[in-house]
Amino acid sequence: MGLPFLDSFSAAAGRGVWHADELGLADAQVVATGHAALDAELPGGGWPVGAMTELLQSAPEAHVWRLLLPALAQAVETRGGPVVLIGAPYEPCGPSLAAQGLPVEALMWVKSDAPAARLWACEQALRCADVAAVLAWLPQARVGELRRLQLAAAQHDVLLFVCRPESAAQGASPARLRLQVESCAADASQIELRILKRRGPPLAAPVMLPARNERMTALLAAARLRRKLRLQQLGTVPVGETATSATVVRIDAWKGGPHALDRIAVVA
Repeated sequence: MGLPFLDSFSAAAGRGVWHADELGLADAQVVATGHAALDAELPGGGWPVGAMTELLQSAPEAHVWRLLLPALAQAVETRGGPVVLIGAPYEPCGPSLAAQGLPVEALMWVKSDAPAARLWACEQALRCADVAAVLAWLPQARVGELRRLQLAAAQHDVLLFVCRPESAAQGASPARLRLQVESCAADASQIELRILKRRGPPLAAPVMLPARNERMTALLAAARLRRKLRLQQLGTVPVGETATSATVVRIDAWKGGPHALDRIAVVA
């Protein structure tokens, strides 16, 4: 025969215990991913705020914008600050991002090839109260360095996404959430998301998402047609062009140390 107070204690304790065969609840704020199928598989139903989400890919920018744009746009709208891109492999395309709700003027692109500079810039951005989110490409980061970024994100409640090569899946990581992002081999119009780490049971089957937003496809097609017609009227031939008003920051001659800020140049 159990004692009443012990029974009550056990029941209360059980409510705060996470069982490994259940999808965990978020222990902090989350931001909806904008993809219902993915939200259903994530603790709390979204990307964790104040924690690192790691994206593992064979190509450094494959499907990143398609996956993250809804959450980044929401973060900018809510917090009002910029999204800081660190080490992005390609220049962001302003019109396509703006068409999906992320104003290109809300982007700050930090350019540097030095791994130490990227890590430093990432940590400084996480510690800035005005930043809405940080998206960093850190292919050479070590576990200890990632742990520092995880701690900075937790202290300042910032969305943090770190892109690394898929070979890193075999190693340890402090990330709260780890996903492998790849094109579907059987259907190029789909993206496969394999959840490698989450607070919950392993997910046997990948989450499938459309590779391109239908509205975005229509907008891009219409823009290409208008541009083609305009060029035909002018009798000109397009020469490779880019359109972006993102703030670009370059860190050159990286040596670190207390005067690192002296080597930062805003170039656009």
